[in-house]
Amino acid sequence: MGESVRRRLIVACLAVAALIVAYWTMWFAHRSLVASSSGALYVGFEQAFPLADGLIVLFVLLGAHALRRRSPSAVLFLLLAAGAGFYLGAMDVLFDLEHSIWFRGANGLVELAINIVTIGASLFFSAWTWAHRRELDPPQGEGQPAGR
Repeated sequence: MGESVRRRLIVACLAVAALIVAYWTMWFAHRSLVASSSGALYVGFEQAFPLADGLIVLFVLLGAHALRRRSPSAVLFLLLAAGAGFYLGAMDVLFDLEHSIWFRGANGLVELAINIVTIGASLFFSAWTWAHRRELDPPQGEGQPAGR
């Protein structure tokens, strides 16, 4: 894997972390910028996400760090981030469909964009990591020192 590819993936990890932090900063500081409803059901549902989103941030940051160090743990952290993203994305999409969130004006479109980015990033990270797993963590005897 080329150095430029590795750097671009590290930047992608950092971008995902920054987007999640930016969303929650807006949610808690200026909710009207991102909330598609002020109803108790919607707010309660969204308030259940910060810890899980925080785990995604942790996983992508650990993945970026592992990529920078050329550590095979990058496979683990990137797949954990992707799996968590799929799970949260699926929960969010189902809630949004059941409550017609996407059809509530501009903020509904923000919610749709969040769903698309979440699932799209999860697809990207899982597909890329799986396709490059041998380069990220080659089997013993293929360019790795024993006992690592």
